[in-house]
Amino acid sequence: MHYVIAGGGAAGWITAAVLSRYLSAPSTRITLIESEDIGIIGVGEATVPVIGELNRLLDIHEPDFVAATNGTFKLGIEFVDWGETGRRHFHGFGDYGEPIAALSPHHHWLRLHRQDNTIPPLDDWSMPWAAASQDRFAPHEAMQGEAAEFRHAYHFDATLYAAYLRKIAEKHGVKRVEGRILHAARHSETGFVTHLDLADGQRITGDIFIDCTGFASLLLERAMNVGFRDWSHWLPCDRAATISSARAGRLTPFTRSTARTAGWQWRIPLQNRTGNGHVYASSFLSDDEATARLFDGLEGEALGEPRMLRFTPGRRERFWEGNVIAIGLAAGFLEPLESTALQLIQTGAARIIELLPGRQPEPALADEYNRRTTLEYERIRDFIIAHYCRSCRSEPFWRHVAAMDLPDTLQHKLALWGASGHIALYDMESHREPSWVSVLIGQGVLPRAYDPRADMIPPDRLTNLMKQRRAYLAQAARKMPCHDYFIDKTCAADQRL
Repeated sequence: MHYVIAGGGAAGWITAAVLSRYLSAPSTRITLIESEDIGIIGVGEATVPVIGELNRLLDIHEPDFVAATNGTFKLGIEFVDWGETGRRHFHGFGDYGEPIAALSPHHHWLRLHRQDNTIPPLDDWSMPWAAASQDRFAPHEAMQGEAAEFRHAYHFDATLYAAYLRKIAEKHGVKRVEGRILHAARHSETGFVTHLDLADGQRITGDIFIDCTGFASLLLERAMNVGFRDWSHWLPCDRAATISSARAGRLTPFTRSTARTAGWQWRIPLQNRTGNGHVYASSFLSDDEATARLFDGLEGEALGEPRMLRFTPGRRERFWEGNVIAIGLAAGFLEPLESTALQLIQTGAARIIELLPGRQPEPALADEYNRRTTLEYERIRDFIIAHYCRSCRSEPFWRHVAAMDLPDTLQHKLALWGASGHIALYDMESHREPSWVSVLIGQGVLPRAYDPRADMIPPDRLTNLMKQRRAYLAQAARKMPCHDYFIDKTCAADQRL
């Protein structure tokens, strides 16, 4: 069986590394084709904790990986001015503590907030925020008790990350071919792709072709004629202006997302620089205005010229067609608001391992792959829309997203939340209850009711429990080293380029 991966970057090399970890039979070959003339998009330099599973799968030594990619650690995302100007909240990679009287803690917070809206924010019950708010970091393995109930992710240089994974994949037998793909030939009867023709005259034959060619989707779209489902009516942001800036101040162990008049701006701290980007809707803001506002939001000196990206949010009608499977941008694009791009690459590669090894492509396998991947994209789509659709900001863009019709799945989720304070979780849900709660309560979207069982606990006792947890988490965070110090002592980059 010969697997041919068309395209490199993070999508290609994650897929190659995962496949080479499991497909070690002598009869199996993996070839990756990429051209040095085609750059890496590199929009997503931030990740979510599921990447830890990938690192463990590939036996990646964390300090070596972080140092090699100029990486830093990430405990969550701070949202600034979302919902309304002046509001801040934190989506941390953890929960809000153990259940109290068999109920999630946010129900008890809602009860106390109804009695006194000056109580501390729900974030104060979050271990990731307790550490992040002090710019402190330690892995959860170093903590004890409830203070260990969190996970971490990373920020890193996307180009260095692809190069790091390339070494792992090639060590496990992946063959890299330099070249630009001109054409994909299909069998006249089966419709399967038989080979790829390269610009230098090479012809690469294979059994399974994995499309990692980015927005171009050379195989799934152009060769297999699979259409694209446009979600811009729900996610109107369609452009991003990006630039690096000089490192300024302490390294924060979190991504920052700041809402702007027609979109939002990210700030991602690396060891040697800061990644910045302004994601916006071109129907509400010109490119020149977007670039100017990007520069206004920089904390350090700009490094180079801004780069403009254009995209259409959405997904392919199918992700696996015939003997072609799309991964990464070739499969779809959801704006990087919750850093899910690499997650979708990772889970897509994992499904290939689960459904395909040792088998020829069959309709039932493709149908299951497409079913799961479709649901994963739709669940993440709904989570991103939820950041926009209940905004109280007054700018035209924000009035537009607050008035738009919503997917049925999200409508039900928000209706249940409004009526009861409960979160409906569906099959293939990437974000669990604490994540949804952080976004909704963080933006001031409070339910009309909470679970009545919360009333069973005397209010004085509940108030004391809350104070005790806040004090416990603050104390635990103070025992952590500063994020800068932890990196310098364990995983500092050899050269800060």
